[in-house]
Amino acid sequence: MTQLYFEIKNGNFIASEKNKVNNVNLKIEKQGEIVSLLGPSGVGKTTILRTIAGLQKLNTGEIFLKNKLISSNDIHLEPEERNIALSFQDNSLFPNYKVIDNINFGKKRSNGNGFDYNTEDIIKLLHIEPILNKYPHQISAGEAQRVSLARSLMSKPDLLLLDEPFSNIDQNLKEEIQVSVKNLLKKINLTTIIVTHDSYEAFSIADKCGIILNQELKQYDVPYNVHHEPNSVEVAKFLNKGVFINVKVIDSECAVHRLQHDELGEIRGKLSNNFPSGSKVKLLLQPEDLIHDDQSKLKLEVIDRKFRGTNFIYTLKTKNGEMLPVFVHSHHIHQHEKSEKFGVQSPIYIDHLVCF
Repeated sequence: MTQLYFEIKNGNFIASEKNKVNNVNLKIEKQGEIVSLLGPSGVGKTTILRTIAGLQKLNTGEIFLKNKLISSNDIHLEPEERNIALSFQDNSLFPNYKVIDNINFGKKRSNGNGFDYNTEDIIKLLHIEPILNKYPHQISAGEAQRVSLARSLMSKPDLLLLDEPFSNIDQNLKEEIQVSVKNLLKKINLTTIIVTHDSYEAFSIADKCGIILNQELKQYDVPYNVHHEPNSVEVAKFLNKGVFINVKVIDSECAVHRLQHDELGEIRGKLSNNFPSGSKVKLLLQPEDLIHDDQSKLKLEVIDRKFRGTNFIYTLKTKNGEMLPVFVHSHHIHQHEKSEKFGVQSPIYIDHLVCF
C-alpha cells in the first residue's frame, strides 16, 4: 500500500454553526505538492488550516502527516509537536520585534527537516530588504504578509499552510511574488496548502485544487480539470467561467458527440458526462469556447464589450435571450460595437462538452 504524505479522512471542521466543512477527504500523495483550497469568504477554509495546524481540535475524522496520526477523535498533537507552519492573512508578527528579528524567530524554531536555503535569499525573493529594521506597525499590510511568509519558510516545516498569502500585496508586485514563491516551494520540495478565494491564483500555483462550497469539499482535482470539467453546476457557477444554454443530445454514441442548439446549430465535442441521445441538457459555454469569424453566416447581436488588456469579452444575445460570452484577442482589427452583428465560427467544436 502506497504511503501518502498527508491525508484527511472524513474530516469535519467546525468553528461555528455557519462556519464548518463536513466530511472532507483530501490526499497529498508526494512531498512537495502544492494544494489550493478555493471558496468564498467565510466558508470554512481558514478553519481547516487552523485545525491542521493544531490550533483547534478536529470534530470528527482523522488527519495524517508523514504517515503519523496528528488529529482524531482521541488524539490531538499540540501545534509545537506537528512541525507545521501557518502564515495568517492578518498580521501575526511580534509587535516588539523588528522585521529581521521576526524572520529570524522562524529560523530559531527550525526543526531542520533537510532543505537548505538562507535568510538573505528569502528576503530578496520577497522584496523585504528596505524594511528589515522597521517594526510591524511601521509597515504596510502587504509587507507584513511577506514577512510572515518569510518567517514561516525559515522554520523549515514539514507542511506549510498559507491563508490568503497574497491578498494584501499590490497587484503590480503580486504576480512576480506568486511565481517566485511557487518556484521556491518546488525547489525546496516543501508541501504546501494555500487558502484563497481567487481562482486565477489557485489555478496558477497549485498542483491540485479543492473547491469548498456550502460546507462541503465539492471537487478536488488538478486545476485544468476543475476549470474545464467542473463536476457540478454549483462549481461552474462559483468559478463564473461561463453560462449554461439549453441543448439536445443528438448523438452520444460516436467518437465525436453532437449536440443541437436552436440558434447556434450543431455543437460537436466529447461529452464529459454520459447522456443518451435525445436528452435535453444544459451545456456550460465558456468565453474561450466560441471562435469569432467575421465571415461566418452565424451572426449574433452584440450586447456588451469589455476590454481586459490582452482581450475583449463580448456578450452576445441569442433570439431567445441567452447571453453568451466570447473572448477576442485585443489586436483583432475589427472591433464590434453594441447592436452590431458578430460572426461565430460554425459548426461549433468544443473539446469538453460539460453538461448537466
